[in-house]
Amino acid sequence: MQITRETKIHHLLETYPYLLDFLAGLRPEFAKLRNPVLRNTVARVASLATVAEMGEMGVEELIDDVTNEIARHEIHAGDAEGAASGTATDPAARAARQEQLKAIIRKLHDGASVTDVKAEFDVLTAEIDAVEIAAMEQALIAEGMPVEEVQRLCDVHVTVFKDALEREPVEAEVPLSPGHPVETYRRENEALAEVVNELRCSVEGLATDDDAERAAALEATRATLDRLSVLDIHYLRKENQLFPLLETHGIEGPTKVMWALDDDIRARIKQLRSAAAEGDVGYLVSDTPEVLGMVEDMVYKEEKILFPTALDALSDAEWESMAAGEAEIGFAWIEPPATTAATATPAEKTSVGALPLTTGALTLEQIDLMVRALPFDVSFVDEHDRVRFYSEGERVFPRSPAAIGREVRNCHPPKSVDKVEQILTEFKAGTKDVAEFWIEIGGRFVHIRYFAMRDTGGAYRGCLEVVQDATHVRSLKGQHRLLDW
Repeated sequence: MQITRETKIHHLLETYPYLLDFLAGLRPEFAKLRNPVLRNTVARVASLATVAEMGEMGVEELIDDVTNEIARHEIHAGDAEGAASGTATDPAARAARQEQLKAIIRKLHDGASVTDVKAEFDVLTAEIDAVEIAAMEQALIAEGMPVEEVQRLCDVHVTVFKDALEREPVEAEVPLSPGHPVETYRRENEALAEVVNELRCSVEGLATDDDAERAAALEATRATLDRLSVLDIHYLRKENQLFPLLETHGIEGPTKVMWALDDDIRARIKQLRSAAAEGDVGYLVSDTPEVLGMVEDMVYKEEKILFPTALDALSDAEWESMAAGEAEIGFAWIEPPATTAATATPAEKTSVGALPLTTGALTLEQIDLMVRALPFDVSFVDEHDRVRFYSEGERVFPRSPAAIGREVRNCHPPKSVDKVEQILTEFKAGTKDVAEFWIEIGGRFVHIRYFAMRDTGGAYRGCLEVVQDATHVRSLKGQHRLLDW
């Protein structure tokens, strides 16, 4: 269930009955929800926005509290048999173990040795799973540990938990059908393993004293690094398809850490490609093994932590929705899954009566056709910092349907979130109306602008992002009149 400001309280409590006690204890005003008459009458029409106002709190704060409680409940809920027998699936035992896990990780961050904490961890339990590891990272970040600090020792975490992770089943309990996003990710990881092995071989060939052999090895290294750079598509799909859905279940900490690690790998691959282009054999020989180790570690984190956590959290409907949007970003090294569905045409795109605008009137179909034909891409973020729209025309940066409804800060790499926050703060305060940037990517000149959207009364209503590949426009000279067409 996607939770928004318009979600009705009655529907929310029907879907997640345990939220009744949570909401009733969140604010004194919410205790009225315990009244069954009120729940079956007023709660049927009252939205989260209405309830938030009643409790004198921000609706986004309430949505975050609710989604975090749902995530906490789903992560800690054990099956009835395990709870009855007091085994590791008992929610109380699981919660207690979480506190012990966090204490162990804090010792690592304070400088304890891996050997010391590994022994303590082994004594703690043999029942930990990937979901608990993800929950532990999430809790540490929620309690104030910076994402960068969790990222810094992420590999150490995995080393400590490796024995437990190796006990996890390789496949999901229910076999994954062709076209399931996780099955597609895994096939890409298998193809990636071949690219990594090829690159290791070509870099080893650089150590020869024979000039001709070294030249051939350098050419092979350049070609294989080009193939390795396709990894960006795998990461983009993960960040723009899978992460947004995990965030709707309150799983944000681990995704932020993984995105930061993805960016580190991207940057290191870019450095290797630059070295290969310049013929810097020494750099390639010294740095490539470390980068390939980072790539393989990320595959391990995906296979052992990310995918099991996602399979535990997401519904069949969410996986189907994700699969339908994957082709928009593309696939790395593999053929598109035969079952990948094309994005359906929304019913709203059918021609209906014209909508009156400030100047003129357009049907929904005409508006859709117009924004799809724009020679640049636009995205709209509402006043609550949620992505509400992106155009489907010419795009510079990838987008997917999973972005709709996503908190905009989660749509950016962790290292750029501070700048996004600064822009939004200035826009909301009314001190700035435009933010403008331009960068060069792969020989293209990209112009990026953000505009504060304000209503007739001057109130902030959102942010419009406009991104244009201005390479052609920048190259124009002289004039070319309409009559010359």
